[in-house]
Amino acid sequence: MTTVLLYTAGVVFFVGAILVSIGLHELGHMIPAKRFGGKVTQYFIGFGPTVWSRQVGETEYGVKAIPLGGYVKIVGMLPPGAEELAGPVELDEQGREVHKVRKSNTGLFTQLVSDARSAEYETITAADEDRLFYKMPPWKKIVVMAGGPSVNILIAFLLFWTVFSTYGDMSAASAEPAPGRPVVAEVSRCVIPYSEQRTDCREGDPDAPAFEAGLLPGDTITDFNGTAVTSWDQLRGLIRDNASGAAVIGFERDGQREVGRTSTTVELRPDDLTGEDETLTEVGFLGVSPEAELVVPTGGPLYTIERMGSLTVDTVQAIGTLPIKVFEVGQAIVGVEERQADSPVSIVGGGRIAGETASTTEVPAGDRAFSLLSLVAGFNLFIGVFNFVPLLPLDGGHIAGAAWESVRRRLAWLRRRPDPGYVDVARMLPIAYGFGLVLMVMGVVLILGDVVAPISLAG
Repeated sequence: MTTVLLYTAGVVFFVGAILVSIGLHELGHMIPAKRFGGKVTQYFIGFGPTVWSRQVGETEYGVKAIPLGGYVKIVGMLPPGAEELAGPVELDEQGREVHKVRKSNTGLFTQLVSDARSAEYETITAADEDRLFYKMPPWKKIVVMAGGPSVNILIAFLLFWTVFSTYGDMSAASAEPAPGRPVVAEVSRCVIPYSEQRTDCREGDPDAPAFEAGLLPGDTITDFNGTAVTSWDQLRGLIRDNASGAAVIGFERDGQREVGRTSTTVELRPDDLTGEDETLTEVGFLGVSPEAELVVPTGGPLYTIERMGSLTVDTVQAIGTLPIKVFEVGQAIVGVEERQADSPVSIVGGGRIAGETASTTEVPAGDRAFSLLSLVAGFNLFIGVFNFVPLLPLDGGHIAGAAWESVRRRLAWLRRRPDPGYVDVARMLPIAYGFGLVLMVMGVVLILGDVVAPISLAG
């Protein structure tokens, strides 16, 4: 029963945290839009049927049934378009001009754009003319559209900073030899060439020098060829420099001093212990591994920024391979292949991982709590970076349109040419609909994958 309750608590925490992140994302759009004089008529978390809403001023705030996103409705996102698509200008009861957009039937794509413009302007009144989003200066439009994903990245930063500064960065943790005299953790039975990357001894493999010397796990090495040993790094250097020479090893076992005699052998081994440089060098080899302890780096805001930089690069690379990864998830759904542990997950998969994390009672409660924070931080980082992709309907598509508008207006000014006007992002709507359909299909595949072939922390 306790496990079920913890699992449920983990799922509820994760889903709640993501919904809060979505709400803050939309505030990142709404607040600057209102500050710049724009008109925001709706602020909703979720999609589909409305569960609850309340009108406050000119904005309707609410929650919808499907918690897979959110949106704010900013009036005037699309310009009226070309003159041939705009109907006659009418006057309202105060005598002010009101643009009307009529529908066109000249083709499928043109019709899509025309319908979108028509829907955009159905509720716009003359009083809204100076508050339309497309009329804002490009830099204001960029601030409004970048506000949402920037909030997600800020959330990720604050969460990662909390984790890194208190618990540490487990993704960068490494096993390092324990300080002081080296204690043997493992003794190789035989000598295996480094290039073969195997652990089993086979016929013809020579005995390891450490095995010949009679060393056992738990022994504390005190000296090597008469030199007192105080650390693993020192012992490693002595062994490597010994080449194929005789080796007299002093060690303690159960409080008794012992001496082992053997000869080290020459083997090709990398000098770089980090694994970044695979260059092999002929060095002396004994065949022991020391007891190690897990070292988890910690750091403040600068460390967090540095780590998030590398995580952002990883995220961008993951976005580039997302279609392939989703296809592989589809294959796992139909049983063609096993689902990979590094495959993308939906909010359903994230909830399952959160539930398993919270209910793994073998792990201390503090470790589980920080793991959940890291999970939420990772989702926010992905959401933020993904929304900067310069394609509609993502925020990055509007940012790209505003940036291009600024560039071409600047170029026209430098060339002393007429102002080219607003960038018509509506012309990209057919692509946006296609890309949106792709995103929807990928989302469905990931949700099905998380139900049929889920990723489990237990493997």
